[in-house]
Amino acid sequence: MYKRILAALDGSRAARLALDEGIGIARAFGAQMLAVSVVEHAPQIVDVGTVYAPGPVVESTQSEAAAVALEEAREAFSAQHVDGSVRGVDAYGESVAAALARVCDEWEPDLIVMGTHGRHGLNRALLGSVAESLLREASVPVLLIRHNVDVGADTGEKPAL
Repeated sequence: MYKRILAALDGSRAARLALDEGIGIARAFGAQMLAVSVVEHAPQIVDVGTVYAPGPVVESTQSEAAAVALEEAREAFSAQHVDGSVRGVDAYGESVAAALARVCDEWEPDLIVMGTHGRHGLNRALLGSVAESLLREASVPVLLIRHNVDVGADTGEKPAL
């Protein structure tokens, strides 16, 4: 049924749970997996009068978190004997959901797995939801895995997609 599974990673507990679920499905179906982590870049203010505009400044902590999440995915694939690869993606002006949708268009997965905190109300309105945005854009099933945390609790953990 599933031959290619894409796992969206952001370093959160919910994303790790989604990766583990994707690995279980991949093992059951003998599917390939691709773990993707999108790195956003801070918007740059550029003086239109200058001739040279410096390139975007990479947020080192985001890049490092993405590298750690992708390395954990690589290790999980190896430990579970799953045919999997990892890919870091630079958003450069795109939303995370749009960057993930672009990867989906290129790799053509049969299933997307990703974590979510399931925020609602004002938190969702202010923070947005990558999961909801991707659900609207995706042409394949999206499996959302929610980390069981009290909504609004301060866990010190990075928000999930």
